[in-house]
Amino acid sequence: MDFLQSSLLPLLILLLSFLLFFYFNKISEPSHVGCSLVSYNHYWITSKRIVTPHGIISGAVEVKGGYIISVVIGEHWRGSVKKEQVFDHGEAVVMPGLIDVHAHLDDPGRTEWEGFPSGTKSAAAGGITTLVDMPLNSFPSTVSEETLKLKIEAAKENIYIDVGFWGGLVPENAFNASMLEGLLSAGALGLKVRSRSPLDNIYGFQSFMCPSGINDFPMTNTSHIKEGLSILAKYKRPLLVHSEIQLDLESYSEFKDGVDDARSYSTYLKSRPPSWEEAAIRELLTVTKDTRTGGPAEGAHLHIVHLSDASSSLDLIKGAKSSGDSITVETCPHYLVFSAEEIPDGDTRFKCAPPIRDVVNREKLWKALLEGQIDMLSSDHSPSVPELKLFDEGDFIRAWGGISSLQFVLPATWSYGRQYGVTLEQLVSWWSERPAKLSGQELKGAIAVGKHADIVVWEPEMEFDLDEKYPVYHKHRNISAYMGRRLSGKVLATFVRGNLVFKEGQHAPAACGVPILAR
Repeated sequence: MDFLQSSLLPLLILLLSFLLFFYFNKISEPSHVGCSLVSYNHYWITSKRIVTPHGIISGAVEVKGGYIISVVIGEHWRGSVKKEQVFDHGEAVVMPGLIDVHAHLDDPGRTEWEGFPSGTKSAAAGGITTLVDMPLNSFPSTVSEETLKLKIEAAKENIYIDVGFWGGLVPENAFNASMLEGLLSAGALGLKVRSRSPLDNIYGFQSFMCPSGINDFPMTNTSHIKEGLSILAKYKRPLLVHSEIQLDLESYSEFKDGVDDARSYSTYLKSRPPSWEEAAIRELLTVTKDTRTGGPAEGAHLHIVHLSDASSSLDLIKGAKSSGDSITVETCPHYLVFSAEEIPDGDTRFKCAPPIRDVVNREKLWKALLEGQIDMLSSDHSPSVPELKLFDEGDFIRAWGGISSLQFVLPATWSYGRQYGVTLEQLVSWWSERPAKLSGQELKGAIAVGKHADIVVWEPEMEFDLDEKYPVYHKHRNISAYMGRRLSGKVLATFVRGNLVFKEGQHAPAACGVPILAR
């Protein structure tokens, strides 16, 4: 027996050493063939402009097995690296991939509007490595454990980037703790509510016209929100709120009777004044005090989506933050890029809710963003089929509202932000670090050791025209308000968990993004 042990032990040690060597040093194809445009999973990304939590460095990022395993300043990485394992991007910017916490991909149920494949392809082409899909505009809406499972199933093998899911808080589930807990336990990253105007139903506004998109996602009030926060506190997850409350029905008889010109953007702008946002936020703040330390909903968090009003609404939010409420707010590039004065009559590509406001408001939004009063940015990508935009009629009152934008948010933010002195570090804060925190993604949002290798490489100085020749991956390019613009900041490459999923007009053959579920 001793002889056998002494003979076998060296063989076992040799075999174990071989297995460990193979595991830690293999340079092979990713776990799924076609997930990446490169065949090895251990490589270096080098650049003279790498945006890290400690500043912008010249150096290299080492990636292995989908994770960042080292970040090296200068040339110290050279010498022990094979040439074919290096992506040298010179002066191009290397920074964390964007995390978009607010997008509507309309899948399942309305894939003719967008869908996971085209939506995540356009996101990858725009430097977005993770997005969180909204619970409405798909059918059915994601308001239960069962409907979340349908969305997860639809996403499998159809997403080119990582995708998480918000659940919906509606009157049907707000007072049903087991239903909400089932939805959160199944992996929803948080909940979304819509405090929208009764007008949407009374006068059939096309911005919420589709019956199946409305009927299973009805509006809520503060009692529903209070109940939702109490459940979310247990899970330490956020509640996202579309904050508009319709105040005055009388003036809308004019629109119904055709007194005002429905082709004029000013008509639509008057239909959703800033007071609607202010009223909704003022009402929300009656319950957000519960999220303070020691409050009944401590651990929950309230996040206001797509803020448009930069005046009274923003003042209310600032006051709540100073009082200790757990609250954040986002705005969107279309509120920072466009202004009401420049929107042509009948061009319904620009319709969204809340609406794009005047240039003075736009300037205030930029100031608030730069001063940290607005916490982050999101796309609020909300496409539809072109027919619902009513291009022939140009009717702003009846056309579907929503800005199609996933592929363009990085260059749009950069192009229009440069005049305000926007830095690369600020872009990372608004588009990566803070969205990662909101959505509970501790392994994302920074170029740092131990994080997912979610990386975008882009050239800030490179200009391009969004014309008919430019490759756009949205399902319906003609509905985007960005078409026809000249932008700066072209995305060269996008890595998701180490997979090179997009490079200069080419996507990986297979959709290997991961559905993100909260645990």
